[in-house]
Amino acid sequence: MTNFEEDISVYNFVSILGECFQNKASVNLVKHYPTGRMLAVKRFHLDKIWDNISIVQQEITLTKQLQHPNIITYYTSFVHGPEVFAVSPLQAFGSCKSLLDSHFNEGLPELAIILIFKDIIEAVNYLHKSGFIHRAIRASHILISASGKASLSGLHYACPLVINGRWQRAVHSFPLSTQPNLNWLSPELLEQNLKGYNEKSDIYSLGILCCELANGREPFADVDSTLMLVEKVRGCIPGLLDCTTLPSKCDDRECQGDCDIEISLSRRGFSQYLHEFCYMCLEREAKDRPSAAELLTHPVFTLVNKGISLPELLKPVLPLSDKVSPNKEMCHLDHVLHMSEMDMPSCDWDFPIS
Repeated sequence: MTNFEEDISVYNFVSILGECFQNKASVNLVKHYPTGRMLAVKRFHLDKIWDNISIVQQEITLTKQLQHPNIITYYTSFVHGPEVFAVSPLQAFGSCKSLLDSHFNEGLPELAIILIFKDIIEAVNYLHKSGFIHRAIRASHILISASGKASLSGLHYACPLVINGRWQRAVHSFPLSTQPNLNWLSPELLEQNLKGYNEKSDIYSLGILCCELANGREPFADVDSTLMLVEKVRGCIPGLLDCTTLPSKCDDRECQGDCDIEISLSRRGFSQYLHEFCYMCLEREAKDRPSAAELLTHPVFTLVNKGISLPELLKPVLPLSDKVSPNKEMCHLDHVLHMSEMDMPSCDWDFPIS
């Protein structure tokens, strides 16, 4: 097993991939000198994250505690000067959110969605059996490796189901930072009532994720947060937008902008299995939703042949490792530190802490 040292000198910083943790941290592409491997390193400046240092510690601890092939891992983490560094495998295709933004504005191919969901539900099932609720399942927290393996990140939003050695039927804690995740949260979590919520709230988030991957953006994307909450509590169930749920044309010429998007989506067609899968996850009542283990037996997964790979379905997108040019490497950390102070746009590489 490769040993990744807690020593900044063995990591050659190549470029900055983007920002995360509400722009208080950055994700960097690095080359590990001893092995020549390309890795991702997340840098947290202690001065910027001091108020959230416990969340960062929880993220690192939980990520190291959970061991599953479809949950992002940290090879090592260490402090260097005023910063915390966390080293993880390079997810060469980035996040699903970055794929939607850059190449698949109207949604991913159905088979790609199914392959991604197979991996992510495996991760969610493991997470629930380990006694945790994720509470932030969305496209920006789904990372894709060069081989096409999907991994779940964003674990700093997670909360335990086991408290003082006892498995709780429901929890009542509300995530400290919810704004980025509001549209994906379940009605019972948003209500914050005495009934509380359980791991089935993650199943609802999977349903919203399904809509997001299929249509390019999540339901309620342009809706006021209060109205979104009211609609969810009333029992409004979103669904996939395709030729079976949208009209093929619009006669109102004044709404051309939005209608162009809807007409484009209406030309797509998803299988009945995927529609059913999505609807099951988005049931208003948590008790009516299947568990993650039950979702793994859904017939939607029979649509994928073993010979189909996710990288093939994502073409023309290339994994990042194929784009890296050795002559663009930055050999000194000083250059990276200088660049991190510049006003750089994020490329939506949401690694575990975002």
